[in-house]
Amino acid sequence: MSNPAPLSNQVPLWSPSPARIERAGITQYRRWLEQRHGLKFANYEALWEWSATQTEAFWASVWEYCEPITHRPYERVIDAIRMPGAKWFEGSMLNWAENILMHARRPASLDAPAIIFQSEVHPRTQISWSSLIDEVGALAATLRRLGVKPGDRVVSYMPNIPQTASAVLATTATGAIWSSASPDMGAVSVLDRFRQIEPKVLFAVDGYRYGGKDYDRRSIVNELVQQLPTLEAVIFMPYLDSQASLDLSVPAGRKVEVLTFSDAVRERKPIKFTPVPFNHPLWIVYSSGTTGTPKPIVHSHGGVVIQTLKTGTLHSDIDASDRFFWFTSTGWIMWNAVVNTLMSGATIMLFDGNPGYPDITTLWRFAERERVTHFGTSPAFIGHCMKVGLSPRSQFDLSSLRTVGSTG
Repeated sequence: MSNPAPLSNQVPLWSPSPARIERAGITQYRRWLEQRHGLKFANYEALWEWSATQTEAFWASVWEYCEPITHRPYERVIDAIRMPGAKWFEGSMLNWAENILMHARRPASLDAPAIIFQSEVHPRTQISWSSLIDEVGALAATLRRLGVKPGDRVVSYMPNIPQTASAVLATTATGAIWSSASPDMGAVSVLDRFRQIEPKVLFAVDGYRYGGKDYDRRSIVNELVQQLPTLEAVIFMPYLDSQASLDLSVPAGRKVEVLTFSDAVRERKPIKFTPVPFNHPLWIVYSSGTTGTPKPIVHSHGGVVIQTLKTGTLHSDIDASDRFFWFTSTGWIMWNAVVNTLMSGATIMLFDGNPGYPDITTLWRFAERERVTHFGTSPAFIGHCMKVGLSPRSQFDLSSLRTVGSTG
């Protein structure tokens, strides 16, 4: 076996063009640092070294450059450089959903698409920014009527559809805490997660379709209600069958209000955001559960806002001209990341169903038709494409595609 060539002699498989480097967000940020603060860096490595060693100065610059919407400024960037236990941007008050829906990075026209969606159940659907804002405002008002307050937990048993995006935005607009499971998960897996957090409201669907096969999940929804004694309301979305209804068997002594998603958004009201402290819990995600009960992991409003703005600007280079897709289910952190991308002003692309149905070209045809600029997937999907000899670049017009991402 021959020895690999020294790193200094290796040539990158791909390098960005001068034009792409010029328009990159990190290039604009470097110029801003020089003009605003007199900080000049010879190259990326020098910028990285500064960001990693001058923690407070770097994060203060990210806050100033990205301009999150706040209701009260922070008093200090960080109390001490330590892990764990560091306290960030104490004193600031903000709301994640407000930074999604009202940030200046969104398109100038609210008629522009915020979400483009297709599934095995429904044909292509486009939701404008104005429609999304209206729906979230109505849904947040309904949650408040149901008694949802800051710190309450609202959970979801919904697929990757636009209504789920509205639900997380409405929930967090009230200051309540979101948590999600995918409807392909069984009752035990869902209860292992939701029992730990004592939810007040459940969003749920009647079922879903995968690979051309329908799965009715109403019996599981019923079991969730029975086994989660803190639930006070269910917002039910007839997704698989528009005429579906939900008949609950509620234990004696309990009252659980059931209303449809369409009823929950019927009365349009101006959207209202509840400002919360920087470290106020935003959502709860979970470990895989392979070594015991899934472990809850809490992310905060402020942490997600500032990290999302930084990532979109400096790492992913995303703005209002982009169309961002990542194949995911709602039980996976990548779904949260997709919704986060709205904060950069991009259109998010949602797909619900089997990526290999009716054949392995489904997602590539979706990317071609919708002029996707960022395409995210998994090693398993890439491996399957390789196994069948699929060459996306030669078979589809992917000239709009700038970035391909893969999870681990």
